[in-house]
Amino acid sequence: MTDSIRALLDRVPTGLLIGSEWREASDGGTFDVHNPATGEILATLASATQDDARAALDAACEAAAEWAATSTRHRSEVLRRAFDLITERAEDFATLMTLEMGKPLAEARGEVTYGNEYLRWFSEEAVRDYGRSFPAPEGTLEMITRRKPVGPCLLITPWNFPLAMASRKVAPAVAAGCTMVLKPAALTPLTSQYFAQTMLDAGLPAGVLNVVSSAKPSDVSTPIMQDSRLRKISFTGSTGVGKKLLELASQNVLRTSMELGGNAPFLVFEDADIDAAVAGAMQAKMRNIGEACTAANRFLVHESVAEEFGTKLAEEMNKLKVGNGLDSATTCGPLINPAAVDSMTELVRDASDKGARVLCGGERGEGEGFFYQPTVLVDVPRSARAAQEEIFGPIAPIITFSTEEEALEIANDTEYGLASYLFTQSIDRIWRVSDGLEFGLLGINAGVISNAAAPFGGVKQSGMGREGGAEGLDEYTSLQYLGVKVER
Repeated sequence: MTDSIRALLDRVPTGLLIGSEWREASDGGTFDVHNPATGEILATLASATQDDARAALDAACEAAAEWAATSTRHRSEVLRRAFDLITERAEDFATLMTLEMGKPLAEARGEVTYGNEYLRWFSEEAVRDYGRSFPAPEGTLEMITRRKPVGPCLLITPWNFPLAMASRKVAPAVAAGCTMVLKPAALTPLTSQYFAQTMLDAGLPAGVLNVVSSAKPSDVSTPIMQDSRLRKISFTGSTGVGKKLLELASQNVLRTSMELGGNAPFLVFEDADIDAAVAGAMQAKMRNIGEACTAANRFLVHESVAEEFGTKLAEEMNKLKVGNGLDSATTCGPLINPAAVDSMTELVRDASDKGARVLCGGERGEGEGFFYQPTVLVDVPRSARAAQEEIFGPIAPIITFSTEEEALEIANDTEYGLASYLFTQSIDRIWRVSDGLEFGLLGINAGVISNAAAPFGGVKQSGMGREGGAEGLDEYTSLQYLGVKVER
């Protein structure tokens, strides 16, 4: 570990942010954060207990009324200052993400830009939280609607986008006037810890944002969700965990935003620009090493162009260099842990046993870290696990189809409904297929469509609610109607 990296890690708070101070866990407990490229320990953090979780909610509740009463302009300016600070500290944030999550440094820099846009977007949206005023049909009332902060929120973020998943939740909550308890993923908490300190440096008052990293997630989430003072939970993660949290949320009728699992189809029709489709496939599949809920999971390719598409995709996959994300030559970093590598191995073995062929990759990578080679599978049957499960890694299974109807049937044959992708040059087909696809997001001749200005979210068991866009602010507000008697 270089001196500059040690100096960076020394700037990251390792305690729990509760109210105005970073403190140790109430029982002195800690947990280690590892570099997936080397296995080395990066830092040791305080591990929150149930008592710490309650203390964090206490702090959020104590700050709630005063923060809700602040002007939207004030909240906007805090967010804008935070945006400027993250811009100044961009290289620190990018390096932290590469260290704890593994993504290549170039991609980590891209996430800083992407994640930081949520702060800028919601700094602008904060002052545009419009209501309506209109007369009742009978003319006896003036009817007014307005939005108010929903109240204290619990924000639970995943490990794969350590900055963007925090900023996508924190920024609209700040804009709406809500206070928060943030629980980062135990695998990648360092970026969130540094982000929280940056928010304080930008002028966010004590208690508005509290951070309780923990090796035992349920020790944080359960006591907070059982407290009637909590008014909202926003969670990004697996569908299985999301369902358990929804059960807990029902006890106190909490507002919920759930961004859960995905099984994204990537449809390539016979009239597609194949080179553009391959370029889009590389973006949709290999962004974040494939460890993204929006990652293309199943490549559904018309039988007439399947061979060309598969060959060209394998050629591009073979150009990727697997290695430590801090190496400037690396274009594909490690997976998050050994279990992820084992999962890739099993998915390829299962597909091969069922008749699929490996065009490239299909093996573990070299080195001490958790590496797996970028892989393309062809002749994949629909019964293969790689065609049914969320892969979350650098494996691209190709399934062929004959007709538009068959493509839609295969695409929708999943419990998930988050992201989807479509490559065609037919305007009529774009509308027909978009009408038929049961997904909350659709990229049309594009492999990356996430944007702070767009509403992000899915249908079916991929969740509920939206993050980003004007809709993202609504998620942190409650609607109040005023009926004012008037004499006209």
